[in-house]
Amino acid sequence: MFRNYLKIAWRNLVRNKAFSAINIVGLAVGLATCLLIGLFVLDELSYDRFNEKADRIVRVWFEGKIQGNSVNEAHVMPPVAATLRANYPDVQEATRLRRMGTPDITYGQKTFRNNDVAFVDANFFHVFTLPLLKGDPKTALTQPNTVIVTQAFAQTYFGNADPMGKVITLKTDNKPYTVTGLIDRVPSNAHFHFDVFASLASLPDASAPDWMRSEYFTYLVLPDGYDYRQLEAKLPQVVEKYISPQLQQAMGMTISQFRQKGNNLSLHLQPLTDIHLHGDFTGDLSPVGDIRYVYLFGAIALFMLLIACINFMNLSTATATKRAREVGVRKVMGSSKWGLVGQFMGESVLLTVVSLLLAVGLVWATLPFFGRLAGKTLSLNFLATPWLLLVVIGFGGLVSLLAGLYPSVVLASFKPVAVLKGAGNLAGTKRGVGLRGGLVVFQFLVSIILMVGATVVYRQLQFIQDKKLGYDKEQVIVLPETGYLGQQEAFFRDQLRQDSRIAHVSASGYLPAGPSNNNNFVVYPDGKSTQVVMTLRYDVDDQYLPAMGMQLVAGRNFSPAFATDSSGAILNQTAAQALGLGRNPLGHTISQNDNRGGVRTYRVIGVVRDFHFRSLRERISPLVMVLDKSPGTLIVKARATDVASLLATMQQQWAALMPDRPFAYSFLNERYQETYVAERRTGQILGFFAGLTIFVACLGLFGLATFTAEQRTKEIGVRKVLGASVLSVVALLSKDFLKLVLVAIVIASPLAWYAMTWWLQDFAYRINIEWWVFTLAGLLAVGIALLTVSFQSVKAALMNPVKSLRSE
Repeated sequence: MFRNYLKIAWRNLVRNKAFSAINIVGLAVGLATCLLIGLFVLDELSYDRFNEKADRIVRVWFEGKIQGNSVNEAHVMPPVAATLRANYPDVQEATRLRRMGTPDITYGQKTFRNNDVAFVDANFFHVFTLPLLKGDPKTALTQPNTVIVTQAFAQTYFGNADPMGKVITLKTDNKPYTVTGLIDRVPSNAHFHFDVFASLASLPDASAPDWMRSEYFTYLVLPDGYDYRQLEAKLPQVVEKYISPQLQQAMGMTISQFRQKGNNLSLHLQPLTDIHLHGDFTGDLSPVGDIRYVYLFGAIALFMLLIACINFMNLSTATATKRAREVGVRKVMGSSKWGLVGQFMGESVLLTVVSLLLAVGLVWATLPFFGRLAGKTLSLNFLATPWLLLVVIGFGGLVSLLAGLYPSVVLASFKPVAVLKGAGNLAGTKRGVGLRGGLVVFQFLVSIILMVGATVVYRQLQFIQDKKLGYDKEQVIVLPETGYLGQQEAFFRDQLRQDSRIAHVSASGYLPAGPSNNNNFVVYPDGKSTQVVMTLRYDVDDQYLPAMGMQLVAGRNFSPAFATDSSGAILNQTAAQALGLGRNPLGHTISQNDNRGGVRTYRVIGVVRDFHFRSLRERISPLVMVLDKSPGTLIVKARATDVASLLATMQQQWAALMPDRPFAYSFLNERYQETYVAERRTGQILGFFAGLTIFVACLGLFGLATFTAEQRTKEIGVRKVLGASVLSVVALLSKDFLKLVLVAIVIASPLAWYAMTWWLQDFAYRINIEWWVFTLAGLLAVGIALLTVSFQSVKAALMNPVKSLRSE
């Protein structure tokens, strides 16, 4: 019997090639989309879960609020780990990590810089599951000047030789470090990625009792099943006991007095598995994701699956008229209803299996493209992850049941007497028609929401691109490694300034876009030590403002002609307002206390027009510029349009001074674009899935149009005999579908507006969602639906009416 069912199923597939192809392709695209998004979501949710203690590890983070300005930092003060470990028995282990960037690393005659280096406590590899291939994790980093390296690092530096005992030199302190351990690699789904882990005991200030400086990423291991909020509730006591005395020494007030003025300093805890998707901290170890995008793409996957199943049902029902007599004969011959359901479900399973195989092929083919789009390295490897194969098979079975059960029950429910007499009206009841209409509305509702979403994301990115930032990012070249020139940096800078193609050269590592030096600067105006304001500090030279194209609204720039400018300051407009300096801030002073009781005072000599030095997600905050050359980075403002020839000259000048080191540069406008990589990817992914959703929705609409045309064949024939034109018949068959699309537009518009308004809340500076966005999406949906329906409508309208009436 099963063999017979299989034969009939195959013959039906071959006989109805067009419908079978549409069914298979539509379902395959829907399944492939679900698999792609599923791989993305699984990767996002897997971050840091490879650690055996993942559910017990929390990270300590710092929050500071001063005069309405706040900062959330992923790193905290040096003594936090030891203090919590000593005072709270719930803390079973505490470990720290301090990021050191990408310093030069030398081994023999080899020097490289593209290696990320971190200094960690000796128990770091006991807290995190990073198994050592060589060395003892308990003792490898107990001594100063020891390091654990990755296998890729060892291969680069030492080739096939045993790395154990090899000595390398780190530029951080120019001291020799001995390799005492080897790991394979840090997994890609970790929230940190380093090539070298050095002993934190090597840093003299690692054990300093300094509660006013935060540079250490601190992790705690808590008991199994312990609610970390219990420990978090005790952290205000730590702030009161340890931070308050140093705060009083630095600012002349206790933490209680500090809070009475609306300010606050506090410590908090975050579960390790929340870092990637729930982190929004200054200076985190790597770019983080966003749980909202996981929800968004998960919803798209669910909708695509539903739309693909809806298409399957519509197309299967549309071809039901061709199976009516078969069902009648089988029932007369003794087939039961559920026997027929089993047969048609078998055909559904066959179609689903073919679709699933095609979907897996599509996923393998498009995975590299989607990986680049999502910024991830994704793989569909059933051998490495057998459970994934079981998930895919189970997924296929669910889809078979979801998509095939309704058409199977409908087909098996035909009345044998009616269909054998030729009176089988398969148009269905009003309830059935309403259900199919509702499914079409749902399909186009999702499509319209995705079209509006993609349009709004694109317009916000264009707004970011065109926004006046308060500085000129065009033709600004950043040279980040000039510190390696040492004493020859000044000579190199003078060479650049003598080039007529260069307008300005500034020495500063503080940039308003991309990676930049970053200093919090807590100051107070005119000796009023209780009126502290949190600002950002930029160390600049006298060429910085003209090189960046920034404009002064009051006062003057720094100048070598004024020796007192070493204690001068330039504020942005927001800082002048936050400090309460009135309409004329010039001549006022701002002061900073250090934790040793010293005071540094600056006199305001200028006010610069507000410029965006952070992402447009954040409002412009107070900023203070002081005269302090920051060696190591040069900012070059090019005057020439032929930047390529200028770069070639600069490279030659660099090579003459440092032939052993490659010339490194970047453009400020490129750094600016990197700030919005996540938004750009979101827009591209939304556009990609919007296109797929529209394609699959059109297949569903085509199926319903076919179904309707089949049911109205006799009506169309009668109308044509009575003189109806082709155009009037097309309009007759199309208007009902256009009504459904219009209903989808009405429902989708407020939903899309709400969703995109919610997304735009992330940006302090954003576009308004204009009415034409919804109009455009609606017109596109109507146009696409009309084209889809018209194909089948014209075909039905051109049919010979005599043939139509005879067939009935």
